[in-house]
Amino acid sequence: MKAKYVLIISYFYILLFVYAAISKLITFEAFQVQLTQSPLLSAYANIIAYLVIIVELVIALLLSLKQTKTLGLYLSYGLMVAFTIYIYLILNYSDFIPCSCGGILEKMGWTEHLWFNIIVSLLVLVALFFHDQKRKRFYLVSILTTIISSLLVILLFLSSEHIIKKENPFIRRYLPHVIDYPKVKDLGFNSFYFAGVNADTIYLGNTTAPLLLTSITEDMQFQDEKIVEIPQMNLNYTDIKLQFLDSLFFVSDGTVSRVFKGILPDVKTKVIIEDKGKFTKAKALSNNKIAFIGQLVGSNQSVLGLFEIVNDSIVQTKINSDFLEKQVDGVFDVDGNLSFDTKTSLGVYTYNYRNEFLVFDSDLSLISRGNTIDTISKAQVKVIQLKDGTVKMSSPSNFVNSKQFAYNGDLFNHSKLKGKNESKSLWDESIVIDVYDYQSAIYRYSFSIPIKDKKLFRDFWVTDQYFYILADKELIQYRRMRK
Repeated sequence: MKAKYVLIISYFYILLFVYAAISKLITFEAFQVQLTQSPLLSAYANIIAYLVIIVELVIALLLSLKQTKTLGLYLSYGLMVAFTIYIYLILNYSDFIPCSCGGILEKMGWTEHLWFNIIVSLLVLVALFFHDQKRKRFYLVSILTTIISSLLVILLFLSSEHIIKKENPFIRRYLPHVIDYPKVKDLGFNSFYFAGVNADTIYLGNTTAPLLLTSITEDMQFQDEKIVEIPQMNLNYTDIKLQFLDSLFFVSDGTVSRVFKGILPDVKTKVIIEDKGKFTKAKALSNNKIAFIGQLVGSNQSVLGLFEIVNDSIVQTKINSDFLEKQVDGVFDVDGNLSFDTKTSLGVYTYNYRNEFLVFDSDLSLISRGNTIDTISKAQVKVIQLKDGTVKMSSPSNFVNSKQFAYNGDLFNHSKLKGKNESKSLWDESIVIDVYDYQSAIYRYSFSIPIKDKKLFRDFWVTDQYFYILADKELIQYRRMRK
């Protein structure tokens, strides 16, 4: 009876492991991607994908031979313990719970899968008790196998977490349902951009009607359209941008060195900065501080600067010439975007052509540096100087980081590069947002947003409750399911 039980368990495990290994081989690419998205073993996905299949087939072979059956049973027990600990960690210590595996167990949830593994592990342990007549060896090897298998999975988990968050080799951790329940608003034109959000109102600027301010309610209904009034209309404005900071709004145009300020509901503004040199990418940090990108006189290299209005009239200019790190020309290679987190009062500058972002306070003091998870640490730009002295980019460069938004300690980054083991269809049909804890310089997770045509995506905005994107003529609102 005991011998028959051992034989049945051996055949059961042979069938289980052979079926599992063949299923993984048939859908190997999907299996590899699934491991990559595992919340516990992402960093070792490529190695583990091959190793699991090989181990399952080797154990099945050992179980089928009389001389190696004992070893096969112990290894079967060890592997099932490892699988059980893995599922336990997913259920109790994972940032998220992924979709369950495919194959014969695809209808099971993770809890059911855990109990299945526990029961199957106990069955093979009983088979070992019947089969191995050396009781001391049985107890010693069983205990050691349990400890070693458990510790191995736990160490892999801890090591993978450290690698993914601190030393990421460009492996994304996609979380499901980060945003959901989309609502679409047809704006009629594709020239809108986000000017800001105040309370439950979204404000949009318009590049073709620079002083037009459009407000939309949180339930995606048009609320109002206003024309902002600025003095000095005789100037040649070519790059007007609107920006909101609570109830304040700012109108800037660095080509004529002007910044105006107003307070809603009044649309009239007053000049607060004028004739301080040309600038780009102005970003209001407070009611009297505006960060910008300027150029050093003589070298023409890009620098981070700050306008500070003192006593409501005196403008002090601060230049941090050491903030942006030159790698090639000091202009194109340091190009990037300014974000300001109103929740933490910290700014983030993210380079476009390299995997780095810089965190600074409202006085332009550098607080920390962090890296995005791609591997491009040096800007791959080539420049050429024309006869008239103008510097141009001579060839297209790898655009690494496109758009960013800093909110409540997180940096949302629209990445332009495909990570390891990511399907082409994902990149053809969606945009990818990587999320970082920018104060700790830790990668948190990624999520994808389906979109008809990636070329039509223009920008995004984040609030406590919603994630907004502008794509072609549409404003799309998603509810944030994870914060």
